[in-house]
Amino acid sequence: MGPFFISGGSLLSDLVAKTAIDRRLADIVRPVIEGMGFELIRIRLMGGATRTLQIMADRPEGGIEVDECGEISIAVSAVLDVEDPIEENYVLEVSSPGIDRPLTRLKDFEIWKGWEARIETTELIDGRRRFKGHLSGVEGDEVLLALQEGKDEITIGLKFEWLSDAKLILTDELITEMLRQKKASGAIADTGEVDESQFDAIEDDEDDSDDDGEAEADSTRPPTKH
Repeated sequence: MGPFFISGGSLLSDLVAKTAIDRRLADIVRPVIEGMGFELIRIRLMGGATRTLQIMADRPEGGIEVDECGEISIAVSAVLDVEDPIEENYVLEVSSPGIDRPLTRLKDFEIWKGWEARIETTELIDGRRRFKGHLSGVEGDEVLLALQEGKDEITIGLKFEWLSDAKLILTDELITEMLRQKKASGAIADTGEVDESQFDAIEDDEDDSDDDGEAEADSTRPPTKH
C-alpha cells in the first residue's frame, strides 16, 4: 500500500529546542558549536533543585569523542557567561546523542531510514499521539513511517511540524550497527562491551523534568552561578 497522509496537529518549528528558553539558548550556543565543526542535536533546560542544561552535539558524520564534549562545554560556558540567559544556578552537561538517539531534524529521518523509531505528536491525530514503526524516509516536509496494522504494513506521512518527540528504538540490530560504525571509525576498541549509559529514554510530555539519561561521551561541569 502506498503512503497516505493525515491532517491535523499543531505547529512546532523545531525538535532541537522545545520551549521558548530552549530556543533562545539554542540561538546562543548553536553558532559556537557549529563554529567548532559540530552540530547541535538537542538542547534542554531541565528543572530541579539545581537546574541542568543538557546539550547533545555530534559531528556531521557522527562519532563525537569525550574530550570534544569537554571542549564544547568550555566554549559554551564562556558564551553563556557573557550572554547570561539563565538567572538561576545550573549545571551544564554536554554529551553525544547515544545509540538510541533522538531524531530532532528532518534530515535525521532520512539518514536513519529503515530503522525502527517511536514518534509522538503534539495533538491527537486520528485518535492517537504515539506511533511506532520503521522509518521510510521523508517526502517534502513529511516523515514517512511504516506501521504494522494486523497482517498489513501501511505507510503514513506525518508533517515534521506536528512532532513533539522522536527517537530510534533500541534494538540488538541498532546496537550492532552503531558499534560497527564506531569500530570502523576507530572511535572505540573492539572489546565487545556495550556502555549502557549510551541509552536515552524518550521524554514523557507530562514530565519534562525527567532526566533523559547520559550518553556515552559526556562532559559535566560544576554548577554555574550567575
